[in-house]
Amino acid sequence: MRILVVEDDRRLAELLCRGLVGEGYAVDTAHDGPRGLELALANAYDVLVLDVMLPHLNGLRLCAQLRQEGVWTPVLMLTAKDGEYDQAEGLDTGADDYVTKPFSFVALAARLRALIRRGRPERPTVMRVGDLEIDPAGHHCRRGGHDIALTAREFAVLEYLAGRAGETVSKCEVLEHVWDDRFDGDVNIVEVYVSALRRKLDTPFRQRSIRTVRGVGYRLDANGGTPR
Repeated sequence: MRILVVEDDRRLAELLCRGLVGEGYAVDTAHDGPRGLELALANAYDVLVLDVMLPHLNGLRLCAQLRQEGVWTPVLMLTAKDGEYDQAEGLDTGADDYVTKPFSFVALAARLRALIRRGRPERPTVMRVGDLEIDPAGHHCRRGGHDIALTAREFAVLEYLAGRAGETVSKCEVLEHVWDDRFDGDVNIVEVYVSALRRKLDTPFRQRSIRTVRGVGYRLDANGGTPR
């Protein structure tokens, strides 16, 4: 899952970024309205977090402009404690939810999960690919009734593959959705995480559900079969 945080308070933006990365999200940040608009138009995000009071282009106008451009990514607005007018105007301009400052990170994270679920009505609460069960909200994974412990990043890679089950996705697609725009390492980092997932999901169960499509990428199959 990939989130854009547009917040001009750099300390708050960094705290949000750290917390959300710890929850397994890829997070991009912007500190003014025009940069936030540029990123939101250029990338496919699962949810946007917009502060109301942004330099050069405030969060309300940014949200309205995105809706005018046909971008319907769920938007969570951050408003001042006494900003009832901002809250009402934010919802009127196309925002989906809001939290008031100061706020609890736990509550904000729960609202983001709710928005992501609401923004993808075609995706079930628990994703099933064959005998694999992936619960995005609870960050739980099971195979054949057995719990499988995954790191936050491993889970994010698996969740993306499960959301595209049966399709072949490239390393670049995985990288773009699971890592943020500050990542400047080798695209082959995706191979490392796919290998880790195979060791945990496939090898102990004699399955071959994560397949390599040579020269293209990876595909998560419901009926992977027994590895040769």
